[in-house]
Amino acid sequence: MKLTLSEAKYFKDSIAIISELVNEATFKIKPEGIEMIAMDPANVAMVNFKLLSSCFSEYKLDKQVNISINLNNLKQILRRAKPNDMLTLSLGEGKLDITLKSDTTRKFSLPLIDIDEKEKKKPELKFPVTIKTSSAILNDAIEDVGIVAESVSFGASPLKMMILAEGDLSKAEIEIVPDDKTRIDADNKEEVKAKYSVEYLKKMIAGSKISDEVTIQFDKNYPLMLEFKAIDKVLLNFILAPRVDND
Repeated sequence: MKLTLSEAKYFKDSIAIISELVNEATFKIKPEGIEMIAMDPANVAMVNFKLLSSCFSEYKLDKQVNISINLNNLKQILRRAKPNDMLTLSLGEGKLDITLKSDTTRKFSLPLIDIDEKEKKKPELKFPVTIKTSSAILNDAIEDVGIVAESVSFGASPLKMMILAEGDLSKAEIEIVPDDKTRIDADNKEEVKAKYSVEYLKKMIAGSKISDEVTIQFDKNYPLMLEFKAIDKVLLNFILAPRVDND
């Protein structure tokens, strides 16, 4: 196996984002690209990551390989990648070899680990509302509500999306309407509302590093899906469990 990226950015940024949610993960290295599905330790969030083979300048693979690694350790190595570095991944005996090459050639080795868990599959979810908007718009909205409360309510109708948060005394309300940056597709005319954790959302919106656009899907008392995608390169998909009020 020898996989070389001319642009280390997509792999580097994706791992930095995922490692904020997941400690250890198994990557499936397939002919069509690298794939990973993992849950955070609290089983609140799922991450689905794909880095397509078309993103690589060299992609040599005889057969599918599954490797499990500590993501924090991988992130620390990838932090050393400079914008003009060529990044090469290869397999050694019980380890993943990472080479960074530009003016100098730097080699790192990361031990493979055993993860004793069942294979995870992305659930089949259906949503009555889909919003496509600028990543910057969502980022600003989550940062705004984050200063008010720990949870945020998403609401959507065909005419607008609302992002709301209420603290003991403070309140934040963001309205997003369809325009050249935002498209809202809603199956019904009634407003759909759901509540989610701001802490998790702040980690997920870092996906804006890989895409200027985000797809948002949700339903009442139902998981939220956020997807960031760079065409023919990388996909980061997050699923977040809802916060259900008992009252």
